[in-house]
Amino acid sequence: MKRLHSIIFMLLFTTLAFGQVSKETDKTRIKNLVNASFNEIWSKLDSKNINKYYTKDFLLLENGEVWNNDSIANYLDNAIIRKPNPTRINKIEIIEIKVANRMAWVAYHNYATFSVDHKIIRKTHWLESATAILTENGWKLEMLHSTPIKNE
Repeated sequence: MKRLHSIIFMLLFTTLAFGQVSKETDKTRIKNLVNASFNEIWSKLDSKNINKYYTKDFLLLENGEVWNNDSIANYLDNAIIRKPNPTRINKIEIIEIKVANRMAWVAYHNYATFSVDHKIIRKTHWLESATAILTENGWKLEMLHSTPIKNE
């Protein structure tokens, strides 16, 4: 009987341990998703990467405006042809990530430094939150809410 209890305890402990590892892995994936989406879409101004990181019904709520994939693509396609094209470096500081089943939310500070010819022309800071869902192609952002923070 003791042996049976030991086996059950080991199985239960192993299951709990794997569940926690999975959550940490998902949190890492969400963090990487946010970073990659800003680097691959907004820094590169590449509308082709929208479908890689955003769901088809993605919404961006920023500064009182509602953007979707089409309006984002239009903005990026116009921005890429303007010269000089600033270099954008992102720094994401995660506040918190929560994962439940196939959904997640993340809150973070988003800092961007824009430069031309290695000279900084602007620094920006946003407080943001995003939701993500687990699709058959991995985690994708479903919604992002962005609040600009005034320069300190």
